[in-house]
Amino acid sequence: MSPLLILIIVLSYFGVLLVISYFTSKGVNNEGFFLGNRQSRWYIVAIGMLGSSISGVTFISVPGWVQTTQMTYMQMVMGFVLGYLVIAHVLLPLYYKLNLTSIYTYLDKRFGKASYKTGASFFLLSRTIGSAARLYVVAHVLQITIFQQFAVPFWATVLITILLIWLYTYKGGIKTIIWTDMLQTFFLFTALVATIVLVTRELNFTFLDSVNAVIASPMSKMFEFSDWGSSQHFVKQFISGALITIVMTGLDQDMMQKNLSCRNIKEAKRNVITYGFAFLPANLLFLSLGVLLMTFANQIGLNMDVIQGDNLYPYIATNYLGPVILTLFLIGLMASAYSSADSALTALTTSFTVDIIGIKNKTAKEIKSVRTKTHIGFSVIMAIMIILFNVFNEKSIIDAIYAIAGYTYGPLLGLYAFGLFTKLNVRDKAVPFIALLSPILSYVISYLLKEFTGYVMGYELLLLNGIITFVGLLIFKREDEVL
Repeated sequence: MSPLLILIIVLSYFGVLLVISYFTSKGVNNEGFFLGNRQSRWYIVAIGMLGSSISGVTFISVPGWVQTTQMTYMQMVMGFVLGYLVIAHVLLPLYYKLNLTSIYTYLDKRFGKASYKTGASFFLLSRTIGSAARLYVVAHVLQITIFQQFAVPFWATVLITILLIWLYTYKGGIKTIIWTDMLQTFFLFTALVATIVLVTRELNFTFLDSVNAVIASPMSKMFEFSDWGSSQHFVKQFISGALITIVMTGLDQDMMQKNLSCRNIKEAKRNVITYGFAFLPANLLFLSLGVLLMTFANQIGLNMDVIQGDNLYPYIATNYLGPVILTLFLIGLMASAYSSADSALTALTTSFTVDIIGIKNKTAKEIKSVRTKTHIGFSVIMAIMIILFNVFNEKSIIDAIYAIAGYTYGPLLGLYAFGLFTKLNVRDKAVPFIALLSPILSYVISYLLKEFTGYVMGYELLLLNGIITFVGLLIFKREDEVL
């Protein structure tokens, strides 16, 4: 397929998103931008959140994981479900009770301004890095398939990518994203299922043959119970999956902003539980695709060195499976990547506007001006981060994102756990120092464990980080003030 034709597909895709943006952003005020006027239908939100939670990282990385960790990722996905149940029954009732626009306002009400600003700052850092990593995936693929053919440098590809997202989100915010994410989720799963069907045909398999091939493959191993030292052990994966979901969804303005746009707490809970359980079949499909792609690679004698990890799906799709699968791959990749990035950009804008700058005593016109400038600012920051990620990244993107989350979301986990499960107050001015020290101590402990015991910490680093933060808050509690 020619680069020009691929470019036409990309532009057509964005043309559809811009049309949706045009109709959904008419007459949008600040409340509509931040929370969709709290009138979003739960099932529309659920469909869109499934796509934005999966992101381009899952689309690229998860199929490639079968080479090294088989299907043990499903252990973490099972933990995700537990995490979503906690969100539905613990965090959502709190957020709705307080009628929050930014979820970090809770920290202000519970502890004070310093805690509030600390929580919001850690979110801004975490989400900016994570979103940059996710967008790097699609920018990298677009660079290889389209723009390098026209001698366009990578930095220009990144700017084009960010500009296109900005164009359909800057005006409508959440009110637009609820609908664009639903459409992009549809594209994502259409691409996924169609790719599985077409790869099955290339292998001359029937549907039953494909199922049997996946089950019989040594890459279909799903559970690890025997090796406690392995980062893939069930207990580590399951607990980490639950904690990652709680912090990367329940304590994340990006994801919760959509939940808070639902009409009431009952519908918000229904939304979270529905798309939480949908992760099980969705990720099983991605992993099954990985097994089938590896089966295809072995059948045609591909050099395994060129299809390691994140390269598996894009390399085979762009070189061996024809124009139909290439088209589906690009549409699925764009749908998954942009459904995650567009809401992240809106959430970053919301959090910085509400939490850092503040909207109290500002007119509607002043708030709109601030959020517009902030939206542009974070677009630029994200572009810079993507370019830096391209320079320094040396590992699987999804692995990198979860590793980053272990350090940046840990203090949030500790803060919210302390606020929800104790009645103690803290010395508010000490909180920023505790939150900064916790990741450092977590890294040191992780390093020493590896050096002296051989134990390699996986995603349980997040739990350690949260515990250190919790203990730090306990040390600096204010005994004279109990809520």
